[in-house]
Amino acid sequence: MLPIKKTLDRIPGGLMLVPLFLGSLVNTLVPKLPGTLGSFTEGLATGTVPILAVWFVCLGATISLRATGTVLRKSGTLLLTKLATAWLVAVVFTALVPGGHITHGILAGLSTLALVAAMDMTNTGLYASLMNQFGTKEEAGAFVLMNIESGPLMTLLVLGSTGLASFDPVILVGLILPFVLGYALGNLDPRMRDFLGAGVQPLIPFFAFALGCGVDLTVILRTGLLGIALGLAVIVITSIPLILCDIVIGRGNGTAGIAASSTAGAAVATPQLVAAVSPQFRPMAETATSLVATSLIVTSLVVPVITALWARNAHRIPLARRRPSALAASQSAAPTTSPSAAAAEPTTSDPSRLPRA
Repeated sequence: MLPIKKTLDRIPGGLMLVPLFLGSLVNTLVPKLPGTLGSFTEGLATGTVPILAVWFVCLGATISLRATGTVLRKSGTLLLTKLATAWLVAVVFTALVPGGHITHGILAGLSTLALVAAMDMTNTGLYASLMNQFGTKEEAGAFVLMNIESGPLMTLLVLGSTGLASFDPVILVGLILPFVLGYALGNLDPRMRDFLGAGVQPLIPFFAFALGCGVDLTVILRTGLLGIALGLAVIVITSIPLILCDIVIGRGNGTAGIAASSTAGAAVATPQLVAAVSPQFRPMAETATSLVATSLIVTSLVVPVITALWARNAHRIPLARRRPSALAASQSAAPTTSPSAAAAEPTTSDPSRLPRA
């Protein structure tokens, strides 16, 4: 028996990245094969949008209206801070780089699309896993509202506010409708939440493979170093405001802020989805996808390490030590989830039962 799932779990973001790599391998070596085989095989290779539509319905169902004030304050603080930071980066980058896309030099391929997609979504599975170990139950439960970031909607809104993106409002409605449908079903019937929520994880490798079938492997290899730099930049740029807002507004000690400074697994699909809605982004979408995928790996590896270091030393930091120590609360019980890189979003409202991806 081959331990396929166990191996995927050991790879940071494996459930997303391995199928993405396999799809890009197919597209690079035998690009015409899916079309030649046709039927369901071609559908697997080209069905990114319909698969993601179902995924958004399932994801929407996992968000519950029943959340405590602490959870709402914490998740709202992290959500808005992450989006505001991505917006500010987009404004500055667009001002410095007309058109929002670098085409020459060592930074060739870097774009506003790649920056926003890598920064505006939090890897909520990784966040909940880390806060379940180094924080409180309320902090771990903050992932519920943060799932709203998932998908191209927030990225489109950020890009639109900078003047780079223009799109029909009707298309915007079409983007959020599956998510809203799932949200309504999940809150009308808890059994529907459990039923649809169970589909979030299994669908990830399927849309990742289809996404990879639109990416040339040489692009991934060419953008490797730049992608690593982007991942580190995501952590540095987003963690500072997240830590400050977590302490000042969220009433934490900054640990949740660092735990939220990652790139989401769903963000890898965002560049292609944005390009489908706003054609002006098509020339940069493939490179942006590769950069975001690399950023996902880097943040999945680094964020757990720095989160643990911060949690253990927060009491030595003047601003943080005035707040209740989340680590002290977590040490009263044995950790239930390893933080070794759940790169996909969670499937259940109970963070202690989150699967690793």
